[in-house]
Amino acid sequence: MCDQHSLTDMADHLHATTGLTRRAFGSAAAALAAFAALPRVAGAAEVKGSDVVIKTPDGDAEAYFVAPTSGKHPAVLVWVDAFGLRPAFKQMANRLAESGYAVLTPNPYYRTAKVPALPEGLDFGKPDDRAQIMALMSKLTPETNVTDAKAFVAWIDNQPQVDTAKKMGTTGYCMGGPMVMRTAATIPNRIGAAGTFHGGGLATKAPNSPHLLIPQMKAAYLVCVADNDDKADPEAKDTLRKAFADAKLKAEIEVYTGAQHGWCPPDAAVYKKDAAEKAWARQLALFKTALA
Repeated sequence: MCDQHSLTDMADHLHATTGLTRRAFGSAAAALAAFAALPRVAGAAEVKGSDVVIKTPDGDAEAYFVAPTSGKHPAVLVWVDAFGLRPAFKQMANRLAESGYAVLTPNPYYRTAKVPALPEGLDFGKPDDRAQIMALMSKLTPETNVTDAKAFVAWIDNQPQVDTAKKMGTTGYCMGGPMVMRTAATIPNRIGAAGTFHGGGLATKAPNSPHLLIPQMKAAYLVCVADNDDKADPEAKDTLRKAFADAKLKAEIEVYTGAQHGWCPPDAAVYKKDAAEKAWARQLALFKTALA
């Protein structure tokens, strides 16, 4: 999450990629048409999803939970991007569940806004739209991230569909990247795999930069970097590589050439199917080994 320093870094980053973080669709029907084009999981498990409410020390958090209809499975906690919990992330959660995982995707803005926290079609490059997004992001801090991580992980582990004998995974997109790192550092004995996709502000000059938490983690990592993010801050990936190596943690860090910030969610204007599918496949490969 973002304190005021890291929030400014995140805002500058998103502003630098104006037009690259906007939502692509003006209607749910158009979005669902794109979701239908996502490749079907081979041997997909039958899954059931539902909207849930999770009690945290700071209030009731809306979330979406989906899991296979039979058996117990490794759990995955998904942190959404700056545009919040929406149909695209529910579809992504369903797809992950079809591969054999119990998946929780919360609304990170629950303290100040219910789902949908933001209207469709916002563009971070437009001042009025940016103000709406920043008003919500400004309420998120490293401390609220830790509070939420503990509450969400505890909730997941109480679900009958979850195999608590296996490690849990966590993934995050854009602003969700730092949330992943703080989750892995807060509950290191539970989080066995972590993935970030076009994560913003993972390695900064701030005294509380997420990468400084790596020595506290025990998870294997996947870091998928957008091409334009790397061009804006080419040192970040090297900082991460060194930090993971120093901590003796397995980490796959790759710049996805030609993929722009925000390329993974299928409702993004810059959604890049081939690169998104590659990142998805790497995520499944990580989970297969680290959550076994």
